[in-house]
Amino acid sequence: MNKIIATLVAGVLASAAYAQTTTPASPATPAVTKAEAKADKANAKAVEKEMKADAKADEKTNKALAKAEKKDAEANATADKKKAKAQAKVAKADPDDKMTQQAKADKAAAKADEKAEKKVAKADAKAAKAKIDANTDKTIAADKTAAIKAKSDADIKAAEAKH
Repeated sequence: MNKIIATLVAGVLASAAYAQTTTPASPATPAVTKAEAKADKANAKAVEKEMKADAKADEKTNKALAKAEKKDAEANATADKKKAKAQAKVAKADPDDKMTQQAKADKAAAKADEKAEKKVAKADAKAAKAKIDANTDKTIAADKTAAIKAKSDADIKAAEAKH
């Protein structure tokens, strides 16, 4: 939310700075005024679209990270249950059979840890991919906004040149 507010403030300040630096010394003609109004509208719309794209990308990233954390917790909990079950068998085993049961418990624990680590790695990789995709979406949105602003500036200059 803070990022959205910061973007809005930056857009307002940029618009104000743009208006101050592009105001011609002589009175603007109706064509220039029309071009500036059209540019302001296009720029505002582009900034709004970019903010929406950024928010959507952030939401996707947050969902992916939350899902990864959930899968991590589930995988570790499953591994812990398997280890506890194996240790319970060791505790119940006859003294003669304890060594065999401990070996089986150690093997089960290693297998459970391996499986959990694999699930965690896959979940983390999915979250990292989602983050990369979100950053790509943000970059594309920013590029579109910059292109629209550049076109608007060119349209204003063309209108001024006709003056």
